[in-house]
Amino acid sequence: MHPPARVSTRLLSLAVLTVLVAVLLTPLPALAKRPAKKASGPVAAEILMDAGSGKVLQGRNADTLTYPASLTKMMTLLLTFEALDRGTLRLNQNLVVSQHAASMPPSRLWLSAGSTIPVEQAILALVTRSANDVAVVLGEALGGSETAFAAKMTARAKALGMRRTVFRNASGLPDRLQRTTARDMAILSRALIRDHARHYAYFQRRSFDWQGDT
Repeated sequence: MHPPARVSTRLLSLAVLTVLVAVLLTPLPALAKRPAKKASGPVAAEILMDAGSGKVLQGRNADTLTYPASLTKMMTLLLTFEALDRGTLRLNQNLVVSQHAASMPPSRLWLSAGSTIPVEQAILALVTRSANDVAVVLGEALGGSETAFAAKMTARAKALGMRRTVFRNASGLPDRLQRTTARDMAILSRALIRDHARHYAYFQRRSFDWQGDT
């Protein structure tokens, strides 16, 4: 498993809106052939960005390639919000759980193949539990397959200006070819705040009820 990642995004009711993204991740191996080096500890990467203008106020290793881990789910949610806004997805729509989705390792909601979950519950499962099985359910609903959805995620990332990001799955589970940077994640955070204000309140939720459990 890759080291955990932390992201903090805050919408401020002040003159200057900022997005702070702090990521503690292991960088990807260098693309060029270089002499092997002894593995080091996790590398800290951070960026402070004005959410209104996109101006970078402070950064450290902001363009270092790294694994996105569960920050990947931010893009899964962005595409979910866009589908809701287009009307191709509804909050009360039940999504079917495939065998592939049900096979995802924890963290998960322990969905069983053939069961269903409403879109809004799926959103809450991602923002509160970082559920890998639910991320795949959303990805398959939006892309037809998780692989096809990952291609859509990457294409959307490029359109947003996330130049160094490649997605390979909907959840952020380990894949050596899945990569991003702190700068790219700040761009994604800004898009979530700027373009999906009516859905942004979901990120304030600390818990939700699912089949009798909280």
